[in-house]
Amino acid sequence: MVLRMGLGLCLSLCLGLGVAGSGRASAAEPGQPAPAFRLSDLDGKSHSLADGAGKYVVLEWTNLMCPYVGKHYRSGNMQAMQRDYTAMGVLWFTLNSSAPGKLGHCTPTEWRLRAADWRAVPTAILLDPDGVVGKAYGARTTPQVFIIDPKGALVYTGPVDDRPSTDPEDIPGALNYVREVLDAGLAGIPLAPRATMPYGCSIKY
Repeated sequence: MVLRMGLGLCLSLCLGLGVAGSGRASAAEPGQPAPAFRLSDLDGKSHSLADGAGKYVVLEWTNLMCPYVGKHYRSGNMQAMQRDYTAMGVLWFTLNSSAPGKLGHCTPTEWRLRAADWRAVPTAILLDPDGVVGKAYGARTTPQVFIIDPKGALVYTGPVDDRPSTDPEDIPGALNYVREVLDAGLAGIPLAPRATMPYGCSIKY
């Protein structure tokens, strides 16, 4: 119930701010080495990009009060991807860069409750309250996904799919960029690194 109230509030705030983004270039460029990072999860355990050496790594920026994030979690779309790809050896990190006092910021305890409610199953949920990692990657909306290949190069940055809406019913007919990139990469099919315009709620640094 608390989550639903938060989603409604976030929808009005996000729409008022212009959720599609400003169009500025990402700080992390596709085809280039992904910025190194080290962050703590909800239990205080440290995780780094180096943990994914030789593997695909997904960085999913999130705000569980954002209706665009809710679209993918209410439908089970995000959890299905987390399950499918972690089972194939992909490291999937869900990150939150909302600053303390800003919309989307939660304590570890609040995150555990919310993640359990959504049945999220990433490798780990990482907290970036000072926004250092988010800014290094140029993350600006939620959800926004960055995919890093086994050599450590950024191969994709952008939204989950090509339907910039909050309606879960749009998911079945959408082009899922995340699955497209990971399926090709895991099958050994090279794809040109690319950036796609993200959509969602702006990250509150």
